Amino acid sequence: PVTAGSIVVPYGHVIGNEKWRGSEVAQRLQGKVRLIFEDGLGLVDFHLSNRTCILLISEADLVAGDEFKRRLVKFRNTSSLRGIVIVEKTQISDQYYLGVQKLVVLELGMVLLPVANQGEASQLIIQLVSFCVVREQSRDRTNPFLGKQRTQPAEPAVLQAAQHIPGVGKTKALLLLQRFGSIHRLCNASLNELEQVVGHTVAQQIYTF
Repeated sequence: PVTAGSIVVPYGHVIGNEKWRGSEVAQRLQGKVRLIFEDGLGLVDFHLSNRTCILLISEADLVAGDEFKRRLVKFRNTSSLRGIVIVEKTQISDQYYLGVQKLVVLELGMVLLPVANQGEASQLIIQLVSFCVVREQSRDRTNPFLGKQRTQPAEPAVLQAAQHIPGVGKTKALLLLQRFGSIHRLCNASLNELEQVVGHTVAQQIYTF
């Protein structure tokens, strides 16, 4: 299995699994990011940085059965990379989505981002690449005050991820990210902390989700 540090991804590049060569995702990524294809990426579909990768679950994967579930569980158990799961949520695959959400978010504790098609998936990957570059660069700086000075607007990909939460639009997403700073901290927020930002009803929806 691929572990953190075993794949070196240059800033602004994406390393794609050979199986996606010629796909709609790959075609839409070309020209927007520097895309390199490699064999031997194992369970991973796209590497965005040395630490972050994408596992892309297509409509066909969902309809075909449980193979994608085995792949996700195996990845979670064997890899030290930060895996983001992108899933194609279409009219055909919608019936399977709740099961995927339960597995990915509740059981595996991974980030799940639904998209309508492969074109939307490629847009999300482009946004995530920008986010990874910013984060890797800030991590590489040794300024101890960097964390305290973070008042920049939320990254587009993070903002978009927050808006996938039921009851959260762009305004509430911005408020939540200003308060908690990351999706991870938002996920671990208490009901009381959420209520202080968005009120009881929406806080309950977020907490349940």
